[in-house]
Amino acid sequence: MTGPVYAIGDIHGQLAELDRVLALIEADGGPDAKVVFLGDYTDRGPDSRGVLDRLIDGQTAKRNWVFLMGNHDRLFRLFMEPVPLRDPYLMVELYWMHPRLGGDTTLASYGVEVTRTRREKFVHREALDAVPQAHVDFLHSLEVSHTHGDLFFAHAGIRPGVPLADQTEEDLIWIRKEFHVATDAHPKLIVHGHTPTEQATHYGNRVNLDAGAGYGKPLAVALFEDGRVWELTARGRQELLPRE
Repeated sequence: MTGPVYAIGDIHGQLAELDRVLALIEADGGPDAKVVFLGDYTDRGPDSRGVLDRLIDGQTAKRNWVFLMGNHDRLFRLFMEPVPLRDPYLMVELYWMHPRLGGDTTLASYGVEVTRTRREKFVHREALDAVPQAHVDFLHSLEVSHTHGDLFFAHAGIRPGVPLADQTEEDLIWIRKEFHVATDAHPKLIVHGHTPTEQATHYGNRVNLDAGAGYGKPLAVALFEDGRVWELTARGRQELLPRE
């Protein structure tokens, strides 16, 4: 048996969507509801700064919120080092500020202009001045996984066959194919985001809550309790059953 816990999928700078689903949670479970945020708070959307402000406000108020790290959050954190660092998982041709990843929109929300003709060292210098230290501290405070009863939360998923306690940070925030094709039961039900789907989806051994907010689609939020899953919508709870 698992007590109630809510989970929110990848936010990607969509502050209005974040406020919408937080209101749904409070209406359903009250202000003290436990909420797990699955990571990817920044990039692509218009107001990454506003999203981090809202999450930090909840953290400061000691809301019952758990914040996981997504790959985009790690990319932002690495860039904000005194000398900007690059995530070695990326393809050689990609970098955090590339429009495909969306770091350019994150920096724009802080008033930092990113163009192809600017040198990275100048962008980085402006970012160090523009991004509040509280935001950098928040990025450093993020967890890579969270366990709640028979649920295991991670941004991207897990490597099948590896004990949950032995999962690596890289897999927890980056894995896709090896995790998605696994159909056998995992030690716990895995709740994740990272890979956009048309809607929140229950696969039997995992639940994916990345419904594409990074591409302008509605943010997904779900309630987990006693082995059952509901998606929260404007029409109330909609039970999320495993796909056939």
